[in-house]
Amino acid sequence: MSRADTRRAKGGGRIRRLFTWKKLLGTFLVGCLLVMGAFYVVYLMVPVPVANAQATMESNVYKYSNGKILARTGEINREIVGLEEIPREVQNAFVAAENKTFYKDNGVDIKGTLRGALNTVTGKGKQGGSTITQQYVKNYYLDQDQTVTRKLKEMVIALKVDRQSKKSEILAGYINTSYYGRSAYGIQAAAQAYYGVDASRLDVAQGAYLASLLQAPSQYDWTSATPTGRKLVEARWNYTLDNMVEEGWLDAGKRTGLTFPVPQKPKAAPGMGGQTGYLVEAANQELTRQGISEEDIKAGGWTITLNIDEKKQKSLVRSVEEQLEAKLDRDKDAKDATVQAGATSVDPKTGRVLAMYGGIGATEHWLSNATRRDYQPASTFKPIVLASALENGSKTQDGRPIGLGTIYDGTSKRPVVGSDVPFSPENEDDRDYGPVTVQKATNSSINSVYAQMIVDVGPGKVKKTALDLGLRDGADFGERPAMSLGTMGASTWDMAAAYATLDNHGKKVTATIVKSAEHKVREIDPVRSIGEQVVTREAADTVTKAMTGVVRNGSGRRAAGDYAAAGKTGTSENNRSAWFVGYTPELVTAVGLFGEDPKGNQVTLTNTINAGRANGGGTPAEIWGAYTTRALGGGSDERFDLEADESVIVEPSPTPSETTESPVPSAPTPTDSPESTPPPTSTATTPPQPTDTPTIPTPPIPSKTTDPTIEPPVDGDGGNANRPQGVAPER
Repeated sequence: MSRADTRRAKGGGRIRRLFTWKKLLGTFLVGCLLVMGAFYVVYLMVPVPVANAQATMESNVYKYSNGKILARTGEINREIVGLEEIPREVQNAFVAAENKTFYKDNGVDIKGTLRGALNTVTGKGKQGGSTITQQYVKNYYLDQDQTVTRKLKEMVIALKVDRQSKKSEILAGYINTSYYGRSAYGIQAAAQAYYGVDASRLDVAQGAYLASLLQAPSQYDWTSATPTGRKLVEARWNYTLDNMVEEGWLDAGKRTGLTFPVPQKPKAAPGMGGQTGYLVEAANQELTRQGISEEDIKAGGWTITLNIDEKKQKSLVRSVEEQLEAKLDRDKDAKDATVQAGATSVDPKTGRVLAMYGGIGATEHWLSNATRRDYQPASTFKPIVLASALENGSKTQDGRPIGLGTIYDGTSKRPVVGSDVPFSPENEDDRDYGPVTVQKATNSSINSVYAQMIVDVGPGKVKKTALDLGLRDGADFGERPAMSLGTMGASTWDMAAAYATLDNHGKKVTATIVKSAEHKVREIDPVRSIGEQVVTREAADTVTKAMTGVVRNGSGRRAAGDYAAAGKTGTSENNRSAWFVGYTPELVTAVGLFGEDPKGNQVTLTNTINAGRANGGGTPAEIWGAYTTRALGGGSDERFDLEADESVIVEPSPTPSETTESPVPSAPTPTDSPESTPPPTSTATTPPQPTDTPTIPTPPIPSKTTDPTIEPPVDGDGGNANRPQGVAPER
């Protein structure tokens, strides 16, 4: 054996002697004893403290952008009730939802606590696993901080509380201190907030919902939850009831007969009347999206400054009151009472939400019409289809590039070509336009043209463009030709952000209402409002150019004023919503009218604010125009700086069926939704022409020429004086 081999053999022997299994086992046992000893010392040293500062909660202060106080909040909505006042089945629902072993354990889940501590250390965030006792300790004795020290204290105090208190006392404390959303602390406030009854009158189905709600109060609130949120809370509700059956707390036959107990619509807390409640709630929602828990916000101590401009806010409210509310009699006319208005106004250069209108008042109609996403944006989606066509360099079925001068067949009920899904949408008033340019189709919101265009582009590509511009992925886009008519759900907030991105030459704009949020121990970074280029500048600017024609010569004429403007009107299925979304170089505003009966069901707007259809070119455009004029101090000399397609737009000669365009249709008409459209076999007034219209040559494209089909703007400005307006399936 060589000398080197001898040295290696001796070294290996020393390592084996040093790390024998006996030594390793001994070291492990000593380590365990040290940990146990340390825990015992901590157990002795950590007392059960007095109740935390929730009993003396601080207010939150909300301010306008100029520093003036908008509102103060912070009073706890809670009434302690004894366990004897809570039905036994409801008590069991909470145990089944959160901690089935509650009546048997010692108050601590070691695995869950260690997992939570590890996730805190590694930055993975909050994790479940705590027992009911631990959650009660956190709510009643400690704070909401996610730190290893707090988790260790929670475990130690939970062990002591479990030894010193009865399980019934712990359960009562847990149910009475938990936060349920809707500003409700404790089961009594929650029972009133969600079902309008005292806790003593809750049934097992309602109790199971409230127990399920604790996992994510905001996400699981049925009224405001997304479709995904509703599925999650319903699944957790079923999980809770199934656990009750498994534990013998609920008869299997009774469980089978239970149906999901949909809660009542939320009502505002006192002092949140007018627009104040809507603004405060929108700010709170934005903070939760940034990772601040609802419990943390409700615990108080925050100074939250909004981007809301006090003068513009008052201008928006005044404009709605003059153009809508003054014409309605909500008290005596049941139809008038169904009209709801919502609006969001954004600075396209900063993304700041400068004004917002949530409804007649947060104490009368708590659900904000500015942020709700349960109504279709209708034809205000058409500019997004056009943006996608331009962004993707799309072509017609016969290979012609899509631009403002591209000619399409505007025949009503014309079946789309090239789609696996049959679709033959009806134009407004079932009107046949014959061959028309994309500019004309945008001005008049011609459904048959845009239905074909979305097929030419591809619904999947259009959806991607919509998401890039700011629409929410949770919306039911339905990648079919009917998507061109805006059949997904969207809010005025969403549409204002999407149009702001177009106004900002294709750079992503995220609408944000919180300017700053400061707490005595921390500060929140504001949302990054301006992002990447999501569509090319030429694509965005060309869409803006198209929409100036809507305000100048099309369905959005009532929005025109002493400013450059672009926009689009929209009217959804069965006239349930009517929109005008538009912008100037300085300001983007989305206005919507929504039909809603006292039970919260969507109803038609027909014969409400005016005889016949309520359409986007009527009251919404008038509200938009009145507000924009006030917000811009009477008008503006700013003009759009566009790098757009400057092709000459040559309109074909009118067909015999084409008549003079009415700027604001008023007669009742069929809806433009896919559900109301006849099948592809339907015949139109004029025989359908092929999409590619081969007999009509594509117009030449001279450079830098004036568009001859656009008349001088009504405000006297030249060039691109007015910007796009969105007309939803206006028929």
